[in-house]
Amino acid sequence: MRINLKYLVSFLFIANIAGAQTLQQNIQKAFTRLQQDSQCRYASVSLTVLDAKTGERVFAANPDMGLAPGSTLKTVTSITAFNVLGKDFQFQTQLGYTGAISADGTLIGDIIIKGGGDPTLGSWRWASTKEGVVLNTMVAALKKAGIKKINGRVIGDNGMFKSQSIPDGWIWQDLGTYYGAGIAGLCWRENQFDILLKTGSVGSTISVAGTNPETNYLQYKSELTNGAAKTGDLAYPYLPAYGSKVMYLRGTYAIDQTKKRVAAAIPDPAFDAALRLTDTLKGIGITVSSDPQSSMMLADKGQTVPATTKGITTILSPELSKIVYWLNQKSINLYAEQLLATIAAKAGKPASTTDGVDAMKAFWELKGIDKRSMNFFDGSGLSPEDRITTSTMARVLQSARKEAWFNDFYESLPVYNDMKMKSGSINSVQAYAGFQTHGGRQLCFSIMVNNYYGPGSGIREKMFKVLNELK
Repeated sequence: MRINLKYLVSFLFIANIAGAQTLQQNIQKAFTRLQQDSQCRYASVSLTVLDAKTGERVFAANPDMGLAPGSTLKTVTSITAFNVLGKDFQFQTQLGYTGAISADGTLIGDIIIKGGGDPTLGSWRWASTKEGVVLNTMVAALKKAGIKKINGRVIGDNGMFKSQSIPDGWIWQDLGTYYGAGIAGLCWRENQFDILLKTGSVGSTISVAGTNPETNYLQYKSELTNGAAKTGDLAYPYLPAYGSKVMYLRGTYAIDQTKKRVAAAIPDPAFDAALRLTDTLKGIGITVSSDPQSSMMLADKGQTVPATTKGITTILSPELSKIVYWLNQKSINLYAEQLLATIAAKAGKPASTTDGVDAMKAFWELKGIDKRSMNFFDGSGLSPEDRITTSTMARVLQSARKEAWFNDFYESLPVYNDMKMKSGSINSVQAYAGFQTHGGRQLCFSIMVNNYYGPGSGIREKMFKVLNELK
Protein backbone atom coordinates (compact mmCIF):
# COMPACT_ATOMS: atom_id res chain seq x y z
CA MET A 1 0.00 0.00 0.00
CA ARG A 2 1.44 3.37 -1.04
CA ILE A 3 1.02 6.40 1.22
CA ASN A 4 0.71 9.83 -0.38
CA LEU A 5 3.27 11.99 1.45
CA LYS A 6 1.34 15.17 0.65
CA TYR A 7 -1.80 13.81 2.32
CA LEU A 8 0.19 12.51 5.31
CA VAL A 9 1.76 15.92 5.95
CA SER A 10 -1.64 17.59 5.61
CA PHE A 11 -3.18 15.10 8.04
CA LEU A 12 -0.47 15.65 10.65
CA PHE A 13 -0.76 19.44 10.27
CA ILE A 14 -4.53 19.33 10.76
CA ALA A 15 -4.17 16.97 13.74
CA ASN A 16 -1.65 19.31 15.35
CA ILE A 17 -3.98 22.29 14.93
CA ALA A 18 -6.86 20.28 16.35
CA GLY A 19 -4.76 19.27 19.36
CA ALA A 20 -3.75 22.87 19.98
CA GLN A 21 -7.36 24.02 19.72
CA THR A 22 -8.44 21.32 22.17
CA LEU A 23 -5.76 22.44 24.65
CA GLN A 24 -6.86 26.05 24.32
CA GLN A 25 -10.50 25.10 24.77
CA ASN A 26 -9.75 23.01 27.84
CA ILE A 27 -7.69 25.78 29.44
CA GLN A 28 -10.43 28.28 28.64
CA LYS A 29 -13.10 26.15 30.31
CA ALA A 30 -10.95 25.66 33.41
CA PHE A 31 -10.01 29.35 33.54
CA THR A 32 -13.64 30.42 33.20
CA ARG A 33 -14.57 28.16 36.13
CA LEU A 34 -11.85 29.80 38.21
CA GLN A 35 -12.99 33.31 37.31
CA GLN A 36 -16.59 32.48 38.15
CA ASP A 37 -15.74 30.84 41.46
CA SER A 38 -17.04 32.62 44.57
CA GLN A 39 -13.47 33.09 45.84
CA CYS A 40 -12.72 35.17 42.73
CA ARG A 41 -15.88 37.27 42.64
CA TYR A 42 -13.92 40.43 43.45
CA ALA A 43 -10.54 39.14 42.32
CA SER A 44 -8.29 39.95 39.37
CA VAL A 45 -7.21 36.79 37.54
CA SER A 46 -4.65 36.42 34.76
CA LEU A 47 -3.00 33.54 32.89
CA THR A 48 -0.49 33.40 30.05
CA VAL A 49 0.78 30.15 28.50
CA LEU A 50 3.53 30.12 25.86
CA ASP A 51 5.33 27.49 23.85
CA ALA A 52 8.66 27.40 25.71
CA LYS A 53 10.63 26.65 22.54
CA THR A 54 9.05 29.05 20.04
CA GLY A 55 7.41 31.68 22.23
CA GLU A 56 4.08 31.11 20.45
CA ARG A 57 1.11 32.16 22.58
CA VAL A 58 -0.89 29.06 23.52
CA PHE A 59 -3.42 30.78 25.80
CA ALA A 60 -3.90 34.18 27.36
CA ALA A 61 -6.55 35.70 29.61
CA ASN A 62 -6.05 39.24 30.91
CA PRO A 63 -2.34 38.91 29.97
CA ASP A 64 -1.59 42.64 30.22
CA MET A 65 -3.17 43.22 33.62
CA GLY A 66 -0.55 44.35 36.12
CA LEU A 67 -0.85 42.23 39.25
CA ALA A 68 1.08 41.55 42.45
CA PRO A 69 3.25 38.47 41.73
CA GLY A 70 4.46 37.59 45.22
CA SER A 71 7.58 35.45 45.12
CA THR A 72 7.11 34.46 41.47
CA LEU A 73 8.98 37.73 40.84
CA LYS A 74 12.08 35.82 41.96
CA THR A 75 12.05 34.00 38.61
CA VAL A 76 12.57 37.33 36.82
CA THR A 77 15.37 38.31 39.22
CA SER A 78 17.02 34.88 38.85
CA ILE A 79 16.91 34.90 35.04
CA THR A 80 18.22 38.48 34.94
CA ALA A 81 21.09 37.51 37.24
CA PHE A 82 22.00 34.55 35.02
CA ASN A 83 22.06 36.85 32.02
CA VAL A 84 23.94 39.75 33.61
CA LEU A 85 26.29 38.03 36.07
CA GLY A 86 26.72 34.57 34.54
CA LYS A 87 26.10 31.15 36.11
CA ASP A 88 29.67 30.92 37.49
CA PHE A 89 29.66 34.35 39.16
CA GLN A 90 30.97 34.35 42.74
CA PHE A 91 30.73 37.07 45.38
CA GLN A 92 33.97 38.12 47.05
CA THR A 93 34.57 39.12 50.66
CA GLN A 94 37.94 40.74 51.35
CA LEU A 95 39.85 40.48 54.63
CA GLY A 96 42.69 42.92 55.24
CA TYR A 97 44.18 45.33 57.72
CA THR A 98 45.26 48.93 58.14
CA GLY A 99 48.50 50.14 59.69
CA ALA A 100 51.46 47.85 60.21
CA ILE A 101 52.56 44.75 62.11
CA SER A 102 55.37 45.20 64.62
CA ALA A 103 58.23 42.76 65.14
CA ASP A 104 56.42 41.07 68.04
CA GLY A 105 53.31 40.45 65.90
CA THR A 106 51.23 43.37 67.17
CA LEU A 107 49.02 44.98 64.54
CA ILE A 108 48.86 48.72 65.11
CA GLY A 109 45.72 49.20 63.10
CA ASP A 110 42.34 47.68 62.30
CA ILE A 111 41.12 44.45 60.75
CA ILE A 112 38.70 45.18 57.89
CA ILE A 113 36.11 42.68 56.65
CA LYS A 114 34.96 44.27 53.40
CA GLY A 115 31.77 42.81 52.04
CA GLY A 116 31.04 42.36 48.37
CA GLY A 117 27.36 41.58 48.76
CA ASP A 118 27.68 37.83 49.43
CA PRO A 119 24.37 36.67 50.98
CA THR A 120 25.83 33.23 51.79
CA LEU A 121 28.63 34.31 54.16
CA GLY A 122 28.05 32.40 57.40
CA SER A 123 25.10 30.49 55.91
CA TRP A 124 24.38 26.92 57.05
CA ARG A 125 23.40 25.78 53.52
CA TRP A 126 26.90 24.84 52.29
CA ALA A 127 29.86 23.31 54.12
CA SER A 128 32.16 26.08 52.85
CA THR A 129 29.90 28.94 54.00
CA LYS A 130 29.17 27.81 57.55
CA GLU A 131 29.87 30.35 60.27
CA GLY A 132 32.65 28.35 61.92
CA VAL A 133 34.37 27.59 58.62
CA VAL A 134 34.38 31.24 57.57
CA LEU A 135 35.68 32.43 60.95
CA ASN A 136 38.41 29.78 60.94
CA THR A 137 39.43 30.86 57.43
CA MET A 138 39.78 34.45 58.62
CA VAL A 139 41.71 33.47 61.74
CA ALA A 140 44.08 31.28 59.73
CA ALA A 141 44.76 34.18 57.34
CA LEU A 142 45.49 36.56 60.22
CA LYS A 143 47.87 34.05 61.80
CA LYS A 144 49.62 33.51 58.49
CA ALA A 145 50.09 37.28 58.23
CA GLY A 146 51.94 37.11 61.58
CA ILE A 147 49.30 38.89 63.67
CA LYS A 148 49.37 37.85 67.35
CA LYS A 149 47.76 40.91 68.92
CA ILE A 150 45.57 43.73 67.60
CA ASN A 151 45.90 47.24 68.87
CA GLY A 152 42.77 48.42 67.13
CA ARG A 153 39.33 47.19 66.04
CA VAL A 154 37.63 44.66 63.80
CA ILE A 155 35.44 46.62 61.37
CA GLY A 156 32.65 45.17 59.25
CA ASP A 157 32.48 47.19 56.04
CA ASN A 158 29.43 47.23 53.77
CA GLY A 159 31.67 48.33 50.93
CA MET A 160 29.95 49.68 47.83
CA PHE A 161 26.41 48.98 49.07
CA LYS A 162 24.34 52.06 49.81
CA SER A 163 23.07 52.65 53.35
CA GLN A 164 19.36 51.97 52.70
CA SER A 165 18.94 48.31 53.57
CA ILE A 166 15.15 47.98 53.38
CA PRO A 167 13.48 48.24 49.96
CA ASP A 168 10.75 50.83 49.58
CA GLY A 169 7.30 49.31 49.78
CA TRP A 170 7.98 46.63 52.39
CA ILE A 171 5.51 46.68 55.27
CA TRP A 172 6.59 47.43 58.82
CA GLN A 173 5.33 44.09 60.16
CA ASP A 174 7.77 42.17 57.93
CA LEU A 175 10.91 44.15 58.67
CA GLY A 176 12.05 42.40 61.85
CA THR A 177 11.31 38.90 60.56
CA TYR A 178 13.94 36.61 59.04
CA TYR A 179 12.26 36.85 55.65
CA GLY A 180 12.25 40.65 55.89
CA ALA A 181 16.00 40.96 56.61
CA GLY A 182 17.50 43.96 54.84
CA ILE A 183 20.33 43.84 52.32
CA ALA A 184 23.93 44.58 53.27
CA GLY A 185 27.31 44.76 51.62
CA LEU A 186 28.53 42.47 54.40
CA CYS A 187 25.89 39.86 55.18
CA TRP A 188 26.25 37.37 58.01
CA ARG A 189 24.30 34.17 58.75
CA GLU A 190 21.73 35.23 56.15
CA ASN A 191 21.21 38.34 58.32
CA GLN A 192 19.12 36.46 60.88
CA PHE A 193 19.20 34.93 64.36
CA ASP A 194 16.77 33.10 66.65
CA ILE A 195 14.89 34.53 69.61
CA LEU A 196 14.18 31.76 72.14
CA LEU A 197 10.76 31.76 73.80
CA LYS A 198 9.55 30.77 77.26
CA THR A 199 5.90 29.90 76.78
CA GLY A 200 3.06 29.43 79.26
CA SER A 201 -0.74 29.26 79.44
CA VAL A 202 -3.12 30.61 76.80
CA GLY A 203 -3.42 34.39 76.97
CA SER A 204 -0.32 34.93 79.11
CA THR A 205 2.70 36.90 77.92
CA ILE A 206 5.61 34.95 76.49
CA SER A 207 9.04 35.90 77.81
CA VAL A 208 12.36 35.90 75.97
CA ALA A 209 14.62 33.08 77.17
CA GLY A 210 17.65 34.20 75.18
CA THR A 211 18.90 34.25 71.60
CA ASN A 212 20.96 32.04 69.33
CA PRO A 213 23.62 33.23 68.84
CA GLU A 214 23.83 35.52 71.85
CA THR A 215 22.99 39.13 71.01
CA ASN A 216 23.75 41.05 74.17
CA TYR A 217 23.97 44.27 72.15
CA LEU A 218 20.15 44.18 71.78
CA GLN A 219 17.31 44.35 74.32
CA TYR A 220 13.94 42.64 74.03
CA LYS A 221 10.43 43.60 75.13
CA SER A 222 7.76 40.97 74.64
CA GLU A 223 4.12 41.76 74.02
CA LEU A 224 3.81 38.30 72.49
CA THR A 225 1.06 36.12 73.99
CA ASN A 226 0.41 32.39 74.11
CA GLY A 227 -2.26 31.51 71.56
CA ALA A 228 -4.71 28.63 71.59
CA ALA A 229 -3.68 25.31 70.08
CA LYS A 230 -3.68 25.08 66.27
CA THR A 231 -3.54 28.86 65.79
CA GLY A 232 0.07 28.59 64.61
CA ASP A 233 3.05 30.92 64.73
CA LEU A 234 1.81 34.50 64.39
CA ALA A 235 4.77 36.04 66.20
CA TYR A 236 6.45 39.11 64.72
CA PRO A 237 9.74 40.66 65.86
CA TYR A 238 10.02 44.40 65.16
CA LEU A 239 13.33 46.00 64.27
CA PRO A 240 14.62 48.61 66.74
CA ALA A 241 13.71 52.18 65.81
CA TYR A 242 16.67 54.23 64.59
CA GLY A 243 19.08 54.86 67.46
CA SER A 244 17.36 52.29 69.70
CA LYS A 245 18.52 48.84 70.78
CA VAL A 246 15.07 47.54 71.74
CA MET A 247 13.40 44.87 69.63
CA TYR A 248 9.71 44.21 70.32
CA LEU A 249 7.89 40.88 69.94
CA ARG A 250 4.18 41.07 69.13
CA GLY A 251 1.41 38.75 68.04
CA THR A 252 0.53 35.24 69.21
CA TYR A 253 2.33 31.91 69.39
CA ALA A 254 0.25 28.75 69.79
CA ILE A 255 0.86 26.61 72.86
CA ASP A 256 1.24 23.48 70.72
CA GLN A 257 4.12 24.94 68.68
CA THR A 258 7.23 22.86 69.40
CA LYS A 259 10.17 24.92 68.13
CA LYS A 260 9.83 27.63 70.84
CA ARG A 261 11.77 30.19 68.84
CA VAL A 262 11.23 32.97 66.32
CA ALA A 263 13.69 33.80 63.55
CA ALA A 264 14.45 37.52 63.44
CA ALA A 265 16.49 39.94 61.31
CA ILE A 266 19.89 41.23 62.42
CA PRO A 267 19.72 45.04 62.42
CA ASP A 268 23.40 45.49 61.42
CA PRO A 269 24.90 42.29 59.96
CA ALA A 270 28.30 43.92 59.34
CA PHE A 271 28.62 44.66 63.07
CA ASP A 272 27.56 41.13 63.98
CA ALA A 273 30.23 39.67 61.67
CA ALA A 274 32.87 41.94 63.23
CA LEU A 275 31.69 40.96 66.71
CA ARG A 276 31.92 37.21 65.97
CA LEU A 277 35.45 37.53 64.57
CA THR A 278 36.50 39.62 67.58
CA ASP A 279 35.14 37.02 70.00
CA THR A 280 36.79 34.18 68.05
CA LEU A 281 40.17 35.92 68.13
CA LYS A 282 39.92 36.58 71.85
CA GLY A 283 38.95 32.96 72.38
CA ILE A 284 42.28 31.77 70.94
CA GLY A 285 44.37 34.37 72.76
CA ILE A 286 44.66 37.11 70.10
CA THR A 287 43.58 40.20 72.00
CA VAL A 288 41.73 43.06 70.33
CA SER A 289 42.05 46.36 72.18
CA SER A 290 38.87 48.09 70.97
CA ASP A 291 35.25 47.14 70.45
CA PRO A 292 34.07 45.94 67.02
CA GLN A 293 32.53 48.48 64.68
CA SER A 294 30.62 48.55 61.42
CA SER A 295 30.63 51.05 58.58
CA MET A 296 27.09 52.02 59.60
CA MET A 297 28.17 52.74 63.18
CA LEU A 298 31.14 54.78 61.99
CA ALA A 299 28.93 56.78 59.61
CA ASP A 300 26.65 57.66 62.53
CA LYS A 301 29.71 59.21 64.18
CA GLY A 302 30.69 61.08 61.04
CA GLN A 303 33.60 58.69 60.43
CA THR A 304 34.59 56.49 57.50
CA VAL A 305 36.16 53.06 57.26
CA PRO A 306 39.94 53.48 56.99
CA ALA A 307 41.58 52.34 53.78
CA THR A 308 43.05 48.84 53.85
CA THR A 309 46.85 48.74 53.84
CA LYS A 310 47.12 45.09 52.86
CA GLY A 311 44.67 42.41 51.83
CA ILE A 312 45.35 38.98 53.28
CA THR A 313 42.59 36.71 51.95
CA THR A 314 39.50 36.61 49.74
CA ILE A 315 36.51 34.45 50.59
CA LEU A 316 34.46 33.32 47.60
CA SER A 317 30.78 32.44 47.65
CA PRO A 318 29.28 29.40 45.92
CA GLU A 319 28.60 29.95 42.22
CA LEU A 320 25.50 31.87 41.16
CA SER A 321 23.81 28.69 39.86
CA LYS A 322 24.03 27.19 43.37
CA ILE A 323 22.77 30.39 45.01
CA VAL A 324 19.78 30.56 42.66
CA TYR A 325 18.95 26.93 43.47
CA TRP A 326 18.35 27.78 47.13
CA LEU A 327 16.87 31.17 46.28
CA ASN A 328 13.96 29.53 44.45
CA GLN A 329 13.75 26.25 46.37
CA LYS A 330 13.33 28.04 49.71
CA SER A 331 12.16 31.42 48.35
CA ILE A 332 14.92 33.34 50.14
CA ASN A 333 14.12 37.05 49.88
CA LEU A 334 17.62 38.09 50.96
CA TYR A 335 19.27 36.21 48.09
CA ALA A 336 16.97 37.86 45.55
CA GLU A 337 17.56 41.34 46.95
CA GLN A 338 21.35 40.90 47.11
CA LEU A 339 21.36 39.77 43.48
CA LEU A 340 19.23 42.75 42.49
CA ALA A 341 21.70 45.20 44.07
CA THR A 342 24.59 43.34 42.44
CA ILE A 343 22.89 43.60 39.04
CA ALA A 344 22.85 47.37 39.60
CA ALA A 345 26.57 47.38 40.42
CA LYS A 346 27.34 45.32 37.32
CA ALA A 347 25.50 47.96 35.27
CA GLY A 348 27.73 50.67 36.75
CA LYS A 349 25.08 51.97 39.14
CA PRO A 350 25.14 52.19 42.95
CA ALA A 351 24.50 48.83 44.66
CA SER A 352 20.97 49.48 45.87
CA THR A 353 17.48 48.13 45.45
CA THR A 354 16.13 51.10 43.49
CA ASP A 355 19.08 51.11 41.11
CA GLY A 356 18.72 47.34 40.72
CA VAL A 357 15.08 47.74 39.74
CA ASP A 358 16.05 50.34 37.13
CA ALA A 359 18.84 48.12 35.79
CA MET A 360 16.54 45.09 35.56
CA LYS A 361 13.84 47.04 33.72
CA ALA A 362 16.44 48.47 31.33
CA PHE A 363 17.80 44.99 30.61
CA TRP A 364 14.41 43.62 29.60
CA GLU A 365 13.49 46.71 27.64
CA LEU A 366 16.52 46.02 25.43
CA LYS A 367 15.06 42.52 24.95
CA GLY A 368 11.83 44.01 23.63
CA ILE A 369 9.69 43.92 26.79
CA ASP A 370 7.80 47.11 27.65
CA LYS A 371 9.16 48.29 31.00
CA ARG A 372 5.72 49.71 31.83
CA SER A 373 4.60 46.10 32.30
CA MET A 374 7.08 45.78 35.19
CA ASN A 375 6.16 48.15 38.00
CA PHE A 376 8.01 46.58 40.90
CA PHE A 377 9.99 47.87 43.87
CA ASP A 378 12.19 44.92 44.84
CA GLY A 379 13.56 41.66 43.51
CA SER A 380 11.80 39.20 45.81
CA GLY A 381 8.13 40.12 45.48
CA LEU A 382 7.73 40.86 49.19
CA SER A 383 6.40 44.36 48.50
CA PRO A 384 2.59 44.37 48.12
CA GLU A 385 3.06 47.27 45.68
CA ASP A 386 4.89 45.12 43.10
CA ARG A 387 3.10 44.74 39.78
CA ILE A 388 3.95 42.73 36.66
CA THR A 389 1.87 41.13 33.91
CA THR A 390 1.63 37.39 33.33
CA SER A 391 2.50 38.07 29.69
CA THR A 392 5.81 39.64 30.66
CA MET A 393 6.65 36.97 33.21
CA ALA A 394 5.92 34.19 30.72
CA ARG A 395 8.10 35.92 28.11
CA VAL A 396 10.97 36.17 30.59
CA LEU A 397 10.62 32.47 31.40
CA GLN A 398 10.51 31.60 27.69
CA SER A 399 13.64 33.64 27.00
CA ALA A 400 15.62 31.42 29.40
CA ARG A 401 14.77 28.27 27.45
CA LYS A 402 17.46 28.79 24.80
CA GLU A 403 20.26 29.67 27.22
CA ALA A 404 23.11 27.31 28.15
CA TRP A 405 22.31 27.79 31.84
CA PHE A 406 18.60 26.96 31.46
CA ASN A 407 18.88 23.60 33.20
CA ASP A 408 20.40 25.27 36.28
CA PHE A 409 17.45 27.64 36.44
CA TYR A 410 14.91 24.89 35.73
CA GLU A 411 16.31 22.69 38.52
CA SER A 412 16.00 25.61 40.95
CA LEU A 413 12.23 25.60 40.61
CA PRO A 414 10.33 23.70 43.33
CA VAL A 415 7.68 21.09 42.55
CA TYR A 416 4.05 21.89 43.34
CA ASN A 417 1.11 19.88 42.00
CA ASP A 418 3.71 17.66 40.25
CA MET A 419 4.82 20.68 38.20
CA LYS A 420 8.13 22.58 38.16
CA MET A 421 7.08 26.06 39.20
CA LYS A 422 7.73 28.89 41.62
CA SER A 423 4.94 29.88 43.94
CA GLY A 424 4.16 33.33 45.29
CA SER A 425 1.81 34.34 48.08
CA ILE A 426 1.27 37.49 50.09
CA ASN A 427 -1.96 38.91 51.52
CA SER A 428 -4.84 37.82 49.22
CA VAL A 429 -2.34 37.03 46.44
CA GLN A 430 -1.51 33.63 44.97
CA ALA A 431 0.66 33.07 41.90
CA TYR A 432 2.62 30.37 40.08
CA ALA A 433 5.16 30.53 37.27
CA GLY A 434 7.05 27.70 35.63
CA PHE A 435 7.16 24.96 33.01
CA GLN A 436 5.12 21.92 32.06
CA THR A 437 5.30 19.44 29.18
CA HIS A 438 2.06 18.71 27.32
CA GLY A 439 2.06 16.00 24.67
CA GLY A 440 5.81 16.33 24.15
CA ARG A 441 5.59 20.12 23.92
CA GLN A 442 7.19 22.17 26.69
CA LEU A 443 5.07 25.09 27.86
CA CYS A 444 5.87 27.97 30.18
CA PHE A 445 3.21 29.83 32.12
CA SER A 446 2.39 32.51 34.64
CA ILE A 447 -0.88 32.60 36.57
CA MET A 448 -1.85 35.18 39.20
CA VAL A 449 -4.91 35.78 41.36
CA ASN A 450 -5.13 39.01 43.35
CA ASN A 451 -7.74 39.95 45.97
CA TYR A 452 -9.27 36.51 46.31
CA TYR A 453 -11.60 35.76 49.22
CA GLY A 454 -11.27 32.94 51.70
CA PRO A 455 -8.51 30.46 52.54
CA GLY A 456 -5.34 30.22 50.50
CA SER A 457 -5.60 26.43 50.40
CA GLY A 458 -8.90 26.74 48.56
CA ILE A 459 -7.67 29.10 45.87
CA ARG A 460 -4.51 27.05 45.35
CA GLU A 461 -6.54 23.90 44.71
CA LYS A 462 -8.68 25.75 42.16
CA MET A 463 -5.63 27.22 40.41
CA PHE A 464 -4.13 23.73 40.20
CA LYS A 465 -7.23 22.55 38.36
CA VAL A 466 -6.49 25.15 35.68
CA LEU A 467 -2.82 24.20 35.50
CA ASN A 468 -3.73 20.51 35.29
CA GLU A 469 -4.91 21.20 31.74
CA LEU A 470 -1.24 21.77 30.81
CA LYS A 471 -0.28 18.24 31.80
